[in-house]
Amino acid sequence: MSFLLFLSDAMVPLMIFYIVGFGILSGRPVLDDFIRGVKDGVKTVGGILPTLIGLMVSVGILRSSGLLDAFGELLKAPASFLGLPHAVIPTALVRLVSNSAATGLVLDLFKEYGTESRVGLMASILMGSTETVLYCMSIYFGSVGIRKTRYTLAGGLLASAVGLAASAVLSAMMV
Repeated sequence: MSFLLFLSDAMVPLMIFYIVGFGILSGRPVLDDFIRGVKDGVKTVGGILPTLIGLMVSVGILRSSGLLDAFGELLKAPASFLGLPHAVIPTALVRLVSNSAATGLVLDLFKEYGTESRVGLMASILMGSTETVLYCMSIYFGSVGIRKTRYTLAGGLLASAVGLAASAVLSAMMV
């Protein structure tokens, strides 16, 4: 076990030394390649940054304006018909856009309902079973300039709906 702990601590430095050593032995200009990679990385960040800022601002506005809570109240009847607590609906909606904002909502649910409650269990399962569909689409497709996404949105929303249903079933079984 101690060897595995040592290996996990030493993995990153070993990979760096391996890559640099391989580059030197191959006769590559390692520093020039590194600088070129950093320049490409900064260009990528510059291309993604407006999308990230837009997503963060929009989630902040939705959360602080109370629109998410109003939408949760609007979907209260259909959610109760499906056996979903209405308190989880805003988390499920925000999870499509931002994982960190959804984590904040889940922590608020934990404070209000507790971690062992049905709402708390469902929120924690929901965080692991759904994907940030809109975030992934905007970042991944936006960074390479893809405009025709075909079935990505429909597939992502379907996967999120299945994850929501699975979290409802699992939380019902656990309580």
